[in-house]
Amino acid sequence: MAERITGAEAMMKALEHEGVDVLFGYPGGSIMPTYDALYDYKDKLNHILVRHEQGAVHAAQGYARVSGKVGCAIVTSGPGATNTVTGIADAMIDSTPMVVICGQVGVAMLGTDAFQEVDVVGVTSPISKWSYQIRRAEDVAWAVSRAFYIARSGRPGPVVLDFAKNAQTGMVDYEPATVDFIRSYDPDPDVDLYDIKCAAKMINDSVKPFVLVGQGVELGNAGEELKAFLEKADIPCGTTFLGLSAIPSDHRLNKGILGMHGNLGPNVMTNQCDLLIAVGMRFDDRVTGNLATYAKQAKIIHFDIDPAEFNKNVQVDLKVLGNCKRTLAEVTKYIEPAKHSSWIDGFKPYEEKEYNKVIDKALHPTEGPLLMGEVIRKVSEASENKAILVTDVGQNQLMACRYFKFTQKRSCVTSGGLGTMGFGLPAAIGATFGAPDRTVCLFVGDGGLQMTIEELGTIMEQGAPVKIILLNNNYLGNVRQWQEMFFSHRYSFTPMANPDYELIAKGYRIPAKTVVERADLDNAIQEMLNTPGPYLLQCAIKEEDNVFPMTPPGANIDEMLFEA
Repeated sequence: MAERITGAEAMMKALEHEGVDVLFGYPGGSIMPTYDALYDYKDKLNHILVRHEQGAVHAAQGYARVSGKVGCAIVTSGPGATNTVTGIADAMIDSTPMVVICGQVGVAMLGTDAFQEVDVVGVTSPISKWSYQIRRAEDVAWAVSRAFYIARSGRPGPVVLDFAKNAQTGMVDYEPATVDFIRSYDPDPDVDLYDIKCAAKMINDSVKPFVLVGQGVELGNAGEELKAFLEKADIPCGTTFLGLSAIPSDHRLNKGILGMHGNLGPNVMTNQCDLLIAVGMRFDDRVTGNLATYAKQAKIIHFDIDPAEFNKNVQVDLKVLGNCKRTLAEVTKYIEPAKHSSWIDGFKPYEEKEYNKVIDKALHPTEGPLLMGEVIRKVSEASENKAILVTDVGQNQLMACRYFKFTQKRSCVTSGGLGTMGFGLPAAIGATFGAPDRTVCLFVGDGGLQMTIEELGTIMEQGAPVKIILLNNNYLGNVRQWQEMFFSHRYSFTPMANPDYELIAKGYRIPAKTVVERADLDNAIQEMLNTPGPYLLQCAIKEEDNVFPMTPPGANIDEMLFEA
C-alpha cells in the first residue's frame, strides 16, 4: 500500500531505492525541506557536509570514479546551484556518473526573480546528460529513477534535478519507481557482428598495430577483456590520462602515456603504425596534436559506446559501436594469435632516449632542490603502487600521471577534459568514501590547493584519510612553464606569495610536515603513510622544474621537446 509522505521524504526514499549511501552537500533556504527529511535518514544516507558547493560536486566525482557508482550532491538554489556548474561541466566532459539535486523556489515564484532564483535547467542543460525540474511531489520517484538510469547507463555523465520547494513540501502517495527504458535512448547498443569481423580482419592483416586505451575501458569494466585482446594479438598500447589504470603500468604491452605530455614512444609510433585501434577514447586535441599530420599512414578502428564520437575529430576507417566490455570480447574471438616482436622492440630506442634525457634526471637527482618526479615515484613505491592517485591540475597532475604507477583498476582520478584547478582536494575526499579500504594520495600544487582549501574543514570534520602531497614551487607552475617556453620568460602574474600551509593544516587539526632536504624525504613519506587519518606533506620543489617531454601546442604529436 502506498505511503503518504512529503515530496522531500519521497526524495530520501527514492535515493535509498537507487542504492545511494553517501551524499555530499550544503544546505540552504530552498532545499531546507529536503534537509529536514534527511535528518530522519542519517543512519541510511551518510551526508558529508562540504564547505562549498563546488566541493560537493567534485567530491561526488571522486566517489564515482573510484567506486563505479553514481555520485550524488545536494545543494540549495541560486548561488548554491551555480557553484556546482564547474563540477557538472567537468563530469560531462570526463563521463562521470553523477546526480546533482538543486533546491529551487516554488513553482508560483518561478520567473519573478525571486530570492535565490536561477534558471538551473537553462544553465545546466548544455553541460549535462539530462536536466529536469521537479515541479510536483508526484514526480519525485520517477524523476530520481530516470536520473540515475541516465547518469549510469551508456556513456555515463551528470544529471541535474531542479527540485522546486512546493514539490518538496507537497504530499504524495509514494511508491518506488524503476526506469530502465527511455524511447529514443539506446545506452547499450547491440554489437554488429559484421563490424566485429571486419575489425578482426584488419587486425589480423596488420603488421604494426597500436592500441589507444581510454577511460571507456574503466567505465565499461573491461580491463580483463582489454588484456585478453592485447595479449592474444600481441599489440602494444598507450593510454590517455583517464585510461592510465585500465591496464597495469608494468604490463609488457603498456608503452606509456599518449599526448602532449606523454611518452615519446607512443607518440612516435602513433605516426608509424599501420593500424591504430582506439578503445573508449575521444581523440582529444591534447592526445592528437596537429590533426593534419596525425596517423595519416594508418588505418583506424574506433571502438566506442557513443556514436557522436565517431569521426568527430579524426576520420576513421571502421566504427565499432558498443560497450567495449562486449566489443573487445567479441573481436578477441575472431583475431588470430600473433607475435609482433620486431614492432614492439621498435619502442625501445625511444624509451631509452626518454629515460636518458628526462626520466633518469627526474627520478634520481643527486643535488639541488627536490624535483616533482622523485617525490611522486617515492610515494608510489612506498604505497607498493597500490594507492589511488588523485591530482589537481597543472604540473602536479602531469608529473603525477607520468611517475605514479598503477596495479589496480579505478586508481587514477584527475580532471581531464576541463582541466579544473581546485578539483583535487574535494575529489580526494570523495575517493576516500568511494574506496574506504584503499590509500588515497592527492598530489596538488600551491595554486590549485588555494582554490578549494576550505575543504580542509571537511577533512577535519570527517577525518577523511587523504594523504595530501603539496608540491610547492611558489608558482602557477604549468602556466609559468609555457611563459618560459613560448613567452620569452615573461612570468606575468604566475609567481605565488604563499601562506604557511603547515600552520594552516594544523589549524584544521591535520598533521603536517614540510620537507626541504632530499635526505628527509623517505622518512617523511613513511610517516605520512603510517599516520592514521589525513596528513599534509609539503615538499619544497625546484621553482623552475619543468614537465618534459612536451609536444608544443599545434605541433605534430611526435615532435616532442626535451628542454625549454
